[in-house]
Amino acid sequence: MPQQAKRVPATTASGRPVKKTADVVDLPRAARWRTETVLAELTAATGVRLTDEGRCRGGQIGACYVRWPDGHRAVLTCLPSEHADWAYRGSELAEIARAASVPAPRYELIAELPSVTAIVQELLPGFPPNGVNRRTVESMIEINGRLRGLLADWDGPPAAPLYLRTDGPGFCLHQPMSRYDGSTARLLSAIESAGTDLPPDLAGDDVTHFDFHLENVLVDATGTVTGVVDWDGAARAEGSLDLMTLRFDLARRAPELGRWVGGLLAKSAPYEVWLASWAHMSLRLVDWAIRELTAEDVSAWVRVATEVLEESDVVPPVGG
Repeated sequence: MPQQAKRVPATTASGRPVKKTADVVDLPRAARWRTETVLAELTAATGVRLTDEGRCRGGQIGACYVRWPDGHRAVLTCLPSEHADWAYRGSELAEIARAASVPAPRYELIAELPSVTAIVQELLPGFPPNGVNRRTVESMIEINGRLRGLLADWDGPPAAPLYLRTDGPGFCLHQPMSRYDGSTARLLSAIESAGTDLPPDLAGDDVTHFDFHLENVLVDATGTVTGVVDWDGAARAEGSLDLMTLRFDLARRAPELGRWVGGLLAKSAPYEVWLASWAHMSLRLVDWAIRELTAEDVSAWVRVATEVLEESDVVPPVGG
């Protein structure tokens, strides 16, 4: 969940820059962090000297491997300074998940630094999936089940907002979709229309990861998940949101498996939960693609949002 920082011009679906008129403004991008800067600040603030061992594979903002002075390896990630509370909440929810046999990392250190909030997490066993197989998806669904109902007695923050009517803090921004092209504007209209009749959040007692896709799991040789990483956005919500995240992700990686997950979700999620989850993921992914990825990604995510909507009888499909 990135902060707003460097700004880039909006582009059309063809990839050409949009003309800068009174109706089009530069779009904020997520801030990046430099490993050497963070490690220097960490040493100055805590006395801890970690050795940089290179960036982890995948991810949009990044993580890197580090080694502690005692020789054990860990993973360094960072959040914007103003969102240190996300790190503490993620640590607490990851521990709750671990107690339910979910392979989540221990948080070894959280440090509020001048430029970022630094998080050093346990390095979990396994490796990033090389492709997608059914066992991995089944394993992720099993983990989703273990996370249900774990917060019935938790006195932490309420359910996280979905931002269907207003901008999120650096993600789920509405303006990029309204100004990019006709297809994104129509999709945004459908999202905001749904948001008018839905609660602002997905109330529930489930530990919800909020970024539950293939790039945030590690697997063994059989494809079974051995680790779920990147808990910084985790919150209380209704856990069907994580299955909708997986449904969207699989649409571009393994369409048949994506439709299978979509069928399970349509059968299990209540009407409002399904619609709110679809609207949130459509907004989040298309907005992010406009600001951070390519014109091809924007078009692809609009197609996925429409495809997922069309497989349900919840609301009419978005116009082309």
